[in-house]
Amino acid sequence: MKKEKRMPPSLAYRAEEALRRAVAEAIAEHQRNGVPIAIWRNGKVVRIPADQIKVREPQVKYTVSRKRRNYSI
Repeated sequence: MKKEKRMPPSLAYRAEEALRRAVAEAIAEHQRNGVPIAIWRNGKVVRIPADQIKVREPQVKYTVSRKRRNYSI
């Protein structure tokens, strides 16, 4: 049985994953320092007190097609 070669994720996927991790770290830092965060909820800005902030690890799982796409600008 042949093992399939996995292609590395594209730059866009890696950038999105890095952004999600950075946001999770920023939220965790707010919680540690006792600083509220502001979010957009139902068309309004809502401040979440630090004691109510729930820190979650970003759930990122991407699959990459074996086909390489060539996008031209």
